Amino acid sequence: MPDALRTKSVDQLIAKNSANGETDAAMALSELPTQTQRARARIDSIDLLRGVIMVIMALDHTRDYFGNAAVNPTDLATTSPGLFLTRWITHFCAPVFFLLSGTGAYLTGTRRSTGNLSRFLLTRGLWLVVLELTAFRFIATFNVDYHVTVLTVLWALGWSMVVMAALVWLPLGAIATVAVAMIVGHNALDGIAPAKFGALAPAWTFLHSPGPLIITPRSIVILSYPLIPWIGVMALGYALGPVFGWPAERRRAFLLRWGIGLTIAFIGLRGLNIYGDPRPWSQQARDGFTILSFLNVTKYPPSLLFVLMTLGPALLFLRAVDGRTPGAIRPALIFGRVPMFYFLLHFLTIHLLATLVCYLRFGGVHWMFESPTLDKFPFTQPSGWPVSLLWVYIAWATVVVLAYPCCRWYASYKARHSSVWLSYL
Repeated sequence: MPDALRTKSVDQLIAKNSANGETDAAMALSELPTQTQRARARIDSIDLLRGVIMVIMALDHTRDYFGNAAVNPTDLATTSPGLFLTRWITHFCAPVFFLLSGTGAYLTGTRRSTGNLSRFLLTRGLWLVVLELTAFRFIATFNVDYHVTVLTVLWALGWSMVVMAALVWLPLGAIATVAVAMIVGHNALDGIAPAKFGALAPAWTFLHSPGPLIITPRSIVILSYPLIPWIGVMALGYALGPVFGWPAERRRAFLLRWGIGLTIAFIGLRGLNIYGDPRPWSQQARDGFTILSFLNVTKYPPSLLFVLMTLGPALLFLRAVDGRTPGAIRPALIFGRVPMFYFLLHFLTIHLLATLVCYLRFGGVHWMFESPTLDKFPFTQPSGWPVSLLWVYIAWATVVVLAYPCCRWYASYKARHSSVWLSYL
């Protein structure tokens, strides 16, 4: 592959697919306690927010399989408002998962010693890394040739938990300082390219600059989620944990104040166009696209503005559902209580549904099992494959409906059993 084409393909793949796993839910393994711990009251607002985010996450992954792989939904030159906003709403998924994973780690730590919590985070983190490279990769691609491997959200969540296993030994104030420093300061490093580190370039890719980790004639490994500042977002969630032990009035006031504050900070800092994102917004020729440009902040890695834009409303949501669960979104509680199970299940359901549709439309399914190319991941779409955005939404609703009874059964099963393996799924 020529270098120019390879670079372009890598950039397209990162921009389009890092959402895989955004993805997602699984993600909050630190929220998977034992039966004795589950017997204690869970915090419904946290489960509810996680569940809502997981439902939204499925929309982006459905679009990955049924939409047009050649179109970048955040490229204002080629996208439509509907496609852009479909992608934009899913931006909330990964930051919220990392935040709540950190909060879950803190709450788990209130029932464990520091040493026990550290071991818990270390083992769960390493498990997520292994899962990314094995079961999840197969579910996403239906092949085991490892010609193209994309390291996504489970990879970053896992390594972030491994780092948190060390951070939990620090005072809470020190953990909060590390979190803020990573989130606020990392954009100052945007101008440093991996190539500046020579043979150590993969280390910088691992930490801050998404791109290829390994390129050989036989295989390519792409890292979509570098660890900085995702570690900081998880650490911030850990520092948020004590808030959920406060009296309700104080907790709600805190969530409201900081939710509004982060949202205003995003609007003000984005308006200045000085710092916080490597991609400034600009006046657009088409009606409404200037607003889209304003919202079009960088996710890989998540810029300061990206974090402010997503976590501000997340805190406001936690305030809105504190002490109450609106009936219209109550089913999301089920998804939020079995995050890993849902994460793997919804990917499998989407991929199986795409395989069925492929057979019905094209009379074959070999595309679903072949090694994907860099510019068409997670599978190489046959000619004429992409469906309209309306059909993407219909497929998304189908996936969520199919997943619900399975997740409800598993949540009930977990509540009645205390096997150690349940903490891994």
